[in-house]
Amino acid sequence: MEEVIRFALLGLGVGALYALAAQGLVVVYRGSGVLNFAQGGIGTVGAFVWWELQYENEHSFAFSMTVGVLVAAVIGALTQLLVMRPLRHATPLARLVATLGVLVVLQSLAVLRWGTSTQVLISELPVDRVTFFGDIEVGKDRLILFAIAAGLSLVLWLLYRYSSFGIGTSAVAENQRAAAALGWSPEVIAVINWTLGGALAGASAILIAPIVQLQVSTMTGLMLAAMSAALVAGFRSFPIALVAGMTIGAAQTVLQRYVDTPGLPSALPFAVIVIVLVARGRALPVRGSFLERLPAVGSGRIRPVPALVAVAGAVVVIWLAPVVWVDAVTVTLACAVVLLSVVVLTGYTGQLSLGQFAIAGMGAYVAGRLVDTQGWGFLPAAVAGVLATIPVGVAFALPAVRTRGITLAVVTLGLGSALELMLFNNGDLTGGYAGTNVGSPEIFGVDVGTAAHPERYALVCLVAFVLAALVVANLRRSRTGRRLLAVRTNERAAASLGVRVVATKLYAFAVSSAIAALGGILIAFRSDSIVFTSFASFQSIVFVGFAVVGGIGYVLGPVLGATLAPGAVATAFSDEVLSGVSPYVPLIGGLALVATVLGYQDGLAHGQAQQLRALGRRFFRQTAPTHLPPPSEQVEVRPVEPMTLTMSGLVVRYGAVTAVDHVDLTVRPGAIVGLIGPNGAGKTSVIDAITGFAPVSSGSVRVGGQDVTRASAAARARLGVARSFQALDLFDDLSVLDNLRTASDLRHWSAPIVDLAWPRTPQLSAEVVATVEAFGLGDCLDTLVKDLSYGRRRLLSIARAVAARPSVLLLDEPAAGLGEHESAELADLVRTLPDRWGMAVLLVEHDMNVVMSVCDELVVLNFGATIASGPPAEVRVDPHVIGAYLGTEGSPPDDAASSDEPHESTSDLSVAGRGRE
Repeated sequence: MEEVIRFALLGLGVGALYALAAQGLVVVYRGSGVLNFAQGGIGTVGAFVWWELQYENEHSFAFSMTVGVLVAAVIGALTQLLVMRPLRHATPLARLVATLGVLVVLQSLAVLRWGTSTQVLISELPVDRVTFFGDIEVGKDRLILFAIAAGLSLVLWLLYRYSSFGIGTSAVAENQRAAAALGWSPEVIAVINWTLGGALAGASAILIAPIVQLQVSTMTGLMLAAMSAALVAGFRSFPIALVAGMTIGAAQTVLQRYVDTPGLPSALPFAVIVIVLVARGRALPVRGSFLERLPAVGSGRIRPVPALVAVAGAVVVIWLAPVVWVDAVTVTLACAVVLLSVVVLTGYTGQLSLGQFAIAGMGAYVAGRLVDTQGWGFLPAAVAGVLATIPVGVAFALPAVRTRGITLAVVTLGLGSALELMLFNNGDLTGGYAGTNVGSPEIFGVDVGTAAHPERYALVCLVAFVLAALVVANLRRSRTGRRLLAVRTNERAAASLGVRVVATKLYAFAVSSAIAALGGILIAFRSDSIVFTSFASFQSIVFVGFAVVGGIGYVLGPVLGATLAPGAVATAFSDEVLSGVSPYVPLIGGLALVATVLGYQDGLAHGQAQQLRALGRRFFRQTAPTHLPPPSEQVEVRPVEPMTLTMSGLVVRYGAVTAVDHVDLTVRPGAIVGLIGPNGAGKTSVIDAITGFAPVSSGSVRVGGQDVTRASAAARARLGVARSFQALDLFDDLSVLDNLRTASDLRHWSAPIVDLAWPRTPQLSAEVVATVEAFGLGDCLDTLVKDLSYGRRRLLSIARAVAARPSVLLLDEPAAGLGEHESAELADLVRTLPDRWGMAVLLVEHDMNVVMSVCDELVVLNFGATIASGPPAEVRVDPHVIGAYLGTEGSPPDDAASSDEPHESTSDLSVAGRGRE
């Protein structure tokens, strides 16, 4: 035990480094919601300015450090003003990639100014030792660093908790519009936080430099580890970031002493973030989760003639161009395959993974070792490498079950870093200094190695890219692709239609991992000896940047983005045509990355696609596709399978608040039951509990006699339960037709495999056609949902639920925001659902004219409990109901202070329209 304490104390220095670096990340994220990958670059520049002033120009430490911190603060402010402010309405992914571009620019400038050599520094802090517990010695500099980290955390905590600036930052983070209305400027708040974050980056880098030594890439690597502490703190809590950083540092030191596995201590921070975040995550987002803008997605349609011309042109270039250009094309195509995996995972499914290049390295590792140690041929080894990587990709996907967005990005980055540290950097497993010798690859006895036949290997890469691109395009157009996009846009809505969200994410990771592995194998086998350290985890971030530049939602995007990769076409162009600017290529690349994100937030392919569509509209007559049968054909609708919804003694609690209190409810086929009550009565919570989006504390939910109380939302949907959402929750990036197809597509176990090669788009069923006609959506089937009027969006939300042919349909305020005439038409449509389709309908609605005109029975809630039920004519005159609506029926209990619905005015029951008497 004494030994453990000894090494834990020795880890104070490392822990202080992580804690100091994490504070700046927390500051920037709190002020702007941006995960700043440029933080290490900002600190590096500040530290080199300090070094140059003190060591080269012999200024004092205090003066040099002050100037270094000020320079870092200015860089932080300029990053916000020049880069992040123009991107304030961009996708989170675009903002993340922009910080990556800033990092590349800062690192390039640092290399041009100070070179790549390591500067060995002497600490300005006292380095003599202090003895604890008799014989445990710790350097004073480590203790001082710990004290600085702790003091800084305390100051920041007090600043953000009690000062007006801290209150303003919290207000802006919570709701920018509301904060602006109260006089807080989100832009000013962001600039101040970026300035403070830059200053913290510079100060921490200067204090850390004597311990880790000063080198351009050192701070970036340290920042990746510090993210674990910041992420455990939720990028909000300074004390938690301090404790997490110190704990991780101490644990690393202990592991270095007692564990012999290479790379394991260094991988510890990333293991921590996986465990913590998975433990506290959620399988589905909570109600009201904010939906960020997503990157644009292409249609996946392949136009044969242009595609064949492009492939033929590539073949001509490969066969006739000089070797240097052939190799550049090879690198571009191989990297483009890896980027296709990013399109599937991030573009189509919305899973922001920063571990794809590590996954590519895993495929290369398996294939390379099989060739080197087992004597396998290139093709069987490549197939084995692809197949063996799929389980690794699925393992990377496990955190995606309970984490999302930036959080998932950091988790996957951590997993990739762990793979790099424990496998790729382990010489015992990779062949030592000589690497893995694979020789010259052969296919069916034909030598395709780059040494003797570079054009042959380039053709192999071209074939591999074309096949992978066809798979990705097929996936986009298929029913499986629609489910991927549904999960990307709105997980709750996807689950309500029976989409298995978890299985869909695992599938996306599996497919993308196979594609990435193929790309990694193509990259690795360009050389007869593979050095796996080239598959560094940081390259995964760079490759996501390439994908965003090219167009992360387009099949063409990877080709455009891959030209920026090291050794690709852009590099060859700079070396051959612009030989004098070679030292400036990284700087130019970083500036180009930032400029592209600023000018084309959806990527170059998106801009080209828009231009081609504009040309097509100008020179060619566009004929709208026909999805519906001729009007003369009679559309017959089969009644749904009759099922009764029964809810007995249902209780739903959110912490100490009881939202639903022992409610009983029965909805029979062919009937509409209205669930009404004042705001905060618990109506939406009842629908959430029935459909699986809210936990049931006690009681039961049965559908058709089957107990579904503990079933998932998707399982209930597949059984025959569908719902609309008060907030609509449509798939905005899909067309109206694709929204309906997502709900109505037939499910089959083979679809995820078959769709990769043969995407089927069957004719619309009679029921979907009837739904389109009934809701008047026939003229906008190919319109993106985000371009629809509010009224049509409201109709589509119901039509999509109906298209799933549910036996039980739950409608949550379908008439909200509609005019009197629209509401009356909607009421007629809702009435046809039980009469024509035989559905059992539960209707939550504030418009009493709609409720009284369509419902067969009413159930009234107040503060989560039933206060009346029966025919509309009786309920309408019930004094308890009238009192509850007018606010005179009792007073809210203490545990009902939190409303689960927005406050709106309610109709006077005494003057509500005609009832179904």
